[in-house]
Amino acid sequence: MIYNFKSLIVQLIKFGGVGVVCFIIDISILHLLTDYLHLHYLLSAGISFFVSVIANYILSVRFVFNVNPDNNRNRDFIIFVISSVVGLGLTELLMWLGVDILAINYLLVKIGATAIVMVYNFVTRKVFLERPNCKMNDETGD
Repeated sequence: MIYNFKSLIVQLIKFGGVGVVCFIIDISILHLLTDYLHLHYLLSAGISFFVSVIANYILSVRFVFNVNPDNNRNRDFIIFVISSVVGLGLTELLMWLGVDILAINYLLVKIGATAIVMVYNFVTRKVFLERPNCKMNDETGD
């Protein structure tokens, strides 16, 4: 794939914005389910993660990635969900290590886990969702 630096920075900013919105959805649901509905934090983390994945898919396809129009949307969503399940596994592992082993507050651990999983998410989504061998949207042609 051919990218220019400016386009990649713009894409990373958009990805970050989508990530912030989805993180707010994720952590709000986690907090609600754990502290108010008294579900176990790992169950709450799984539920909140999947809700935020759906929001993330919709926003990522619409605003962040130059999605290949030849791809089947169902296929893209399935790949997105599968890669997200790997991210969920990593999140759950980090949550367990941070909370049960290191005795850190679950919300603080969630912030750290989110930062780590965010890098994984960007790379996998870029690889599987974007058009192959295309220049990113950049009107300047730089």
